Amino acid sequence: MTRSIRARLLLLAAVWLSVALMAAFLLISRLLEDFVTDRFDAETLAIADSLIGQLEVDEDSGQIELDDRPLDVRYGLPLSGWYWQVLAGDRVIARAPSLLDGRLSGPAGELTGAPGRDVDGAILRVLRRELTLPGSPGTVAVIVTAPMEKIDAALAQIVRPLGAALAILGLGLAAVSVIQVTAGLRSLDRLRADLGQVRSGRADRLALPDVTELRPLTVEINAALDQNADLLARSRQHLGNLAHSLKTPLSALANELPPDHAGQALIMRMDRLIGWHLRRARQAGPRSLGQRTPVGPVIDDILLVLRWPMADRGIAVDISCPPHAAFAGERQDLEEMIGNLAENAVKWGRSMMRISVTTSDALRLRIEDDGPGLASDQARQALARGARLDELGPPGTGLGLAIVADLAALHGGKLRLERSDLGGLAAVLDLPA
Repeated sequence: MTRSIRARLLLLAAVWLSVALMAAFLLISRLLEDFVTDRFDAETLAIADSLIGQLEVDEDSGQIELDDRPLDVRYGLPLSGWYWQVLAGDRVIARAPSLLDGRLSGPAGELTGAPGRDVDGAILRVLRRELTLPGSPGTVAVIVTAPMEKIDAALAQIVRPLGAALAILGLGLAAVSVIQVTAGLRSLDRLRADLGQVRSGRADRLALPDVTELRPLTVEINAALDQNADLLARSRQHLGNLAHSLKTPLSALANELPPDHAGQALIMRMDRLIGWHLRRARQAGPRSLGQRTPVGPVIDDILLVLRWPMADRGIAVDISCPPHAAFAGERQDLEEMIGNLAENAVKWGRSMMRISVTTSDALRLRIEDDGPGLASDQARQALARGARLDELGPPGTGLGLAIVADLAALHGGKLRLERSDLGGLAAVLDLPA
């Protein structure tokens, strides 16, 4: 069976409607058939009673005679199927003009509705009544017939409109079912849209729906969002405490040793590794939902921090950022990604840094410099943790690009390193908008 709730409900509605309408059609058709047949039986019974009323026995000869004949014109049309006949034993006392010289024979019984056969092969509905007249030694049989073709035609005139009416009713009920199911599931569609708003950062919680059945689900989802935010806050607090407890002894040890001591290199390496693993642990923790961060203010704050290094190296910056550009995540993560890439561009650039932001289905940040740039194999190596392509270059931990790549992947994005038309490196960061 289909996994779609909407399709499942519509399929079940279609099945039950079809079964109900078909059962209604068969039941009503049966009732109408009985009604029409009883009407024809009543007509033939009236003819039979009329014939019986006209029978009498001649006092002199003792023969049974028919004084008068029914005036129904249908019984005057030859081979019309509307026949009557009076029998005394095997002798035909009288017959309808429509029967010509034919002879009817039907089953015995006072009233029989079983179809019989006409003289010309047509199917008849036969009524036979047998009685004994005073003064007559034998029994008299009165047989009256009606053509089944007429009964079927009269029934068809009623059944056809009934079938058309039920079909129209079925189509109407099907349309109402589609509207009902669509309206009933609209609250689920609205809940899905609200979850999309939370996931994209446009909202931090779900609004309680009007539908009573969905309120417990919404409350549980909001509780899960609150728990997610609480776990993230506690995780970051523990990581900050861990970073402080590890880095403080290292700083004290570095201050105790002379600057030219061989242990300084080991301390720097340990600091780099601690920083790397702490950042990795932070990225592996729960990601807060319902966050949305404007990109422009983050770029402005980062350039404010880098203004002195940029001034010392004579780096000019060109910024292109739409005012509506936003990142579906926390500001701290966006600051770390843009900050590492901008700091890298300031370190290696000669005189120019360009930051461009575009938005469509996703958010794309492109940070370029006019430095030496990287070859394709060097670009892959630069994303490895702790890798530094030039140990004699500007100071740093060698973790920035790898951290940015991991943070981007955590948010469903990607970091690419390309050649810039400025001559240096172009770091392209694709993130959810």
